This record gives sequence, C-alpha cells and structure tokens, in this order.
Amino acid sequence: MNPIRVLQVVTIMNRGGLETMLMNYYRKIDRNKIQFDFMVHREEEGHYDKEILSLGGRIFKMPRIRPGNYRKYFKKLDGFFESNKGYRIVHSHINENSSFVLRAAKRAGIPGRIAHSHLSDLGIDAKLPFRLYARYLMKDVPTKYFACSEKAGQWLFGKSSNEITVLNNAVNVNDFNFNPEVRKKVREELGVGNKLVVGHIGRFNKQKNHEFLIDIFKCLHQKRPDAVLVLAGDGDLKPSIEKKVKSLGLTKNVLFIGVRSDIADLLQGMDLFLFPSLFEGLPVVLVEAQAAGLKCIVSDAITQESDVTGRVEFVSLNNTPESWANKIISSTYEHANTADMLSQLGYDTATMAEWLSKFYLLEAK
Repeated sequence: MNPIRVLQVVTIMNRGGLETMLMNYYRKIDRNKIQFDFMVHREEEGHYDKEILSLGGRIFKMPRIRPGNYRKYFKKLDGFFESNKGYRIVHSHINENSSFVLRAAKRAGIPGRIAHSHLSDLGIDAKLPFRLYARYLMKDVPTKYFACSEKAGQWLFGKSSNEITVLNNAVNVNDFNFNPEVRKKVREELGVGNKLVVGHIGRFNKQKNHEFLIDIFKCLHQKRPDAVLVLAGDGDLKPSIEKKVKSLGLTKNVLFIGVRSDIADLLQGMDLFLFPSLFEGLPVVLVEAQAAGLKCIVSDAITQESDVTGRVEFVSLNNTPESWANKIISSTYEHANTADMLSQLGYDTATMAEWLSKFYLLEAK
C-alpha cells in the first residue's frame, strides 16, 4: 500500500524553529505509512531540501505571497491542486496566509485541511490590513485548528480553546542532555574560556528585537566585562546589528556565528539564554534551551505556556536594559536536568510524532 502523502505548507525549509520541528517529526514517522511533501514560497534552496528529497519527499515551489499578486497566486494554487490530485491532508504553517491555501484545497475537495498557528501577533507594518484580511478569510475553511500554544490559537482563529488542538513544539529531548565534554568543546571553538556566555538563537528580524538585546548586553558588559554574547542566525537586519555592535565598541564581545546545525551542542556551551522577542507563538528554540537545562530570561510578550520546566523568567519589555542586565547577573548558570520532565509533559519528538501519525491516518480515512 502506498503511503498517505501529507502536504506541509511553509515559507522555506530553512533552519528555523518550525522547520526544524517538522523535520524532527519527518525523521521519526513511519514513512511506509505517511510521507511528507512540502509546498514552499521561495525560489532559493532551503537548508533542509536535500534531506527532504533523500527521505522521499517532494518539494513544490510557489511564488511569494504578496498583496499585489494575490490573483496570480490564487490561480497558481488552483492549478497546483488540479495537477497534484490525491492529497487527502494539507497541513499549512503559514499563519494567516494558510486561509488562501486551504480555500484552494477545499475547492479541490481535499477533506483534511489543517491550519497551524505559530505566532500570537503579527506586529504593525504596511501589510497589516492584508494580513488581517487573510485572517478573516480563515473562517470555516480549515477542518482542524492546530496551534503551538493556546494564545497563538486564539489569536489567529478566534476560536474557543476546546476547538483548538495545541500541538507541543517538541524536540529530541535526549539530544540536549548536558555533557561536560560537549560544553568544553563548544567553548573552545568559540574561544570564550571561563567567561559568562549569554546566548540567543533566532533570525535577525524585527520580531526578535535584536536592537534591544544589544542594549541589554551593553549594560551587562559594563557590569560584567567578562560577558560574551553569542548570536546564532541570519537575516535582513544582521548588517545593521553588526554596525550597532561596532559603534558601541563591543565587536570582541559579541560573536555572530551564523546559521548552525548543531544547536543542541551550542546550547551546552552557553550559561544563560536571552530572548526579548516582541511577539512569538511558543518558540521551539525556547523549548530547546530548556531541554539543555539553561535558565532563560525572556520577554513577557511570550506566552507563559512556554515555561515548561520552571527555568523561564519573564521580564517586561517596558523595563530598562539595565534591569534586564541585573536579572542576568543575579541569575543561576548551572544546567539543570530537564529531560524526564519534558518527556512526561509531551515535549519529546518521539511521543508527539506517534500522536501526529495516528492523527493523520484517522484524518485521511
């Protein structure tokens, strides 16, 4: 019997939190029963594309979703589903724009249409009216409503909690178990010795609030000259943040290490995780940081649901950078053992992949 093919709809399969979580599920599921294909919305190759193809998945490229090309995009969607019959499940992860894909899937007669919310806000920019329009169109198009947290689900769907399925942003918990040898190796690679290492992992965009993060670190460095900030990730705002770091004379103390494939190891080398985002859903990287046993200091814009282990401290974005720095200084830096707790609470990939596989098989009937 051929496997059920599930169409996963994303922006691009780079090493972001959502994408890494999807790949964790993809590697764990029984691909004799369920196979993933991916609809992406960028022309360039994603970091995970080669692995997807090696696992038997297919990648279909669509144009970027922009207000000026809606009509063209809708036509392309209809053409895609006309040419690719046989899908019984479409699982869309592109937040409010999922409404467009799932409307086309509904027209094509696809019975399983999952909208998955990964954010609890959109921020304010010129595209906001169009995004709100897309969110409005979500009404009654999906057959199932998934979210990474209750807050993310209620924001996007406006549904009651009993109509939303919270799918935990699970990680491979055992990959993050503390290992002194791994920690030593990472710190030697970074050249940080016995310094205080504060880490952040995330794309350089407005949402991640790097400008404020650098302001916090400036205050921290004034109080703790041995402090080092490690920034993993890439993005459009990276050059401006590098410029700001240079202007503050912090070039030797802030390490830009790019996109990494060894996040589990990298977290071992840190002493504390700092995450002052303007908004999030429930960030996978925050679960990963807790799996590594790190103390996490994060913005209060992030849902309280993200504190799975008791290792997360929420700080208001209205507080001064100095008060954030004081929180870091007064914090604890040891790595706690959180593996059993995360597994029991359903944040281990193996457990959640089994649940998701059963869900897909039932949904496809």
